[in-house]
Amino acid sequence: MIEIERYLICVERGPANCSAYSPDVLGCVATGSTVEECVAEMRSALAAHFELMSEYGEPIPEPSGPGVEVEPWAAA
Repeated sequence: MIEIERYLICVERGPANCSAYSPDVLGCVATGSTVEECVAEMRSALAAHFELMSEYGEPIPEPSGPGVEVEPWAAA
């Protein structure tokens, strides 16, 4: 098993569920009924994605760094 670094994931809420993706790992997505379930599914998806990449000799993408949550209407 390979060691996974910290990757930024984006979680979006839909009318019936949540979905997630990582801007650093194209094509790797997950869904869940709740944010917590979606995040857990995304962790599993990333681990499986990286395992396959490793098996095929593909380089694991470097994480671009942490994200920041902002309130767009809050004063700076």
